[in-house]
Amino acid sequence: MKFSFLVAKTLGGYPGTQQIKVPPKWLDVVPLSFLPAYFAGCVLFVLLFGCTGVNNAPGTPTVYEDISSPGLITGTGIESQDVQSMVDKMVRHMLANPVLGNADEPPRVIVNAAYFENQSSQRLNKNILIDQLAAQLQMIANGRILFVDRDNADMVAKERDLKREGITDVGTTGLTRAVAGADYRLNGRITSLDSRTSTGVMERYMNIVFRMTDLENGLVVWTNQYSFKKAGQDDVIYR
Repeated sequence: MKFSFLVAKTLGGYPGTQQIKVPPKWLDVVPLSFLPAYFAGCVLFVLLFGCTGVNNAPGTPTVYEDISSPGLITGTGIESQDVQSMVDKMVRHMLANPVLGNADEPPRVIVNAAYFENQSSQRLNKNILIDQLAAQLQMIANGRILFVDRDNADMVAKERDLKREGITDVGTTGLTRAVAGADYRLNGRITSLDSRTSTGVMERYMNIVFRMTDLENGLVVWTNQYSFKKAGQDDVIYR
């Protein structure tokens, strides 16, 4: 069967057509049922090889930075250098406290973010601060303070059940009548005061208060704070 195409062409933006008869001889030998597959193959070829000329120049290479110094991207909130300075100050001051760092019997403490509130305008994962504080405090205390893990109480309870049901042995430290109780617990809050000029410059005052509270009588046995104020064109989004 013979076929011909009618090609419409508009010249110069004025309506008008020219009829051009194109005899596609290949259609004499190619069945019509093959056309969908043929055009699908053409589209796939364009998608795979038609964008090889796109300029995909590399961006700024990733670099390691000193976490105790301001980085390439800075804002007016709590950043890595603030965390480092804050944790170092709190650990040194806590270990110098006679109730915590120089007791005759090592006190038991809970250090997690459960009672540490972020009431500031900055979005902040509190664990990045408290986890580092707990790790550094335990490392430097070196047995002068004992840490009770309340975050994994379920894990401890399941293992205790396995031992008492005879599914496992009692381990190397033996059985205890109950899990360890705590003497003191860390708590505190983060607050901020923000102001902005008409030109978009932002000023932020941050205050972070830490406390260690006696879990039997409610007395605060240790407290300290870390404060700073920053100003700048705050275009950094904290996540």
